Amino acid sequence: MYDYIRGNLTGKTNSSKGVFLTVETGGIGYLLEVTNRDYSEAKNGEIKVYTVLLHREDKMSLCGFLHKEDRDIFNILTSVSGVGSKMALTLLDEFISSELIGFVIDGNFKALTRAKGVGPKLAQKIILELKDKLMNYQNSEPIKIVSVKQVDNQALDDAQTVLNSLGYERKEIEDALSKALTQLNNPSAEDILKESLKILSL
Repeated sequence: MYDYIRGNLTGKTNSSKGVFLTVETGGIGYLLEVTNRDYSEAKNGEIKVYTVLLHREDKMSLCGFLHKEDRDIFNILTSVSGVGSKMALTLLDEFISSELIGFVIDGNFKALTRAKGVGPKLAQKIILELKDKLMNYQNSEPIKIVSVKQVDNQALDDAQTVLNSLGYERKEIEDALSKALTQLNNPSAEDILKESLKILSL
């Protein structure tokens, strides 16, 4: 329903229920639950926040993200059974998006248990379901990137597949991958993703 809200940051709330930003636009103040990282990063003045509308039986609420890739990862996380919005925000507080994706690709469930409330069973479940969603995405033909540096084609293909699953357009992915590879030497899929997501967030 809402893709993003652009307006003025008029308030920051830190309570036992979570951390929130109030963004005013068009005479309406939107209360957005955010990660602690975004709470700290948000500064007074005009701000753009990517949003997710949560509709439960007893209430409606908005989650906000300063970076589009975090919003996209949040949506994928909450599609895993047993992972609600609070748990997804906790995971995004503990790990940056590229780290989280890297753990999923590598099957490193033990790393996920560093997040508060994530035990081994839930971590393995997250790895299993997310890897299926991220790596089995039916994307278009592989993008051919010309690079003067050594690149593992499988790492490049894996990075493209994940970016496709996050909803980025082919041209966006092609440009981001090309730019990322100029910055990296013999990168892993996680390295390529980390740099590409950084470029896409600009």
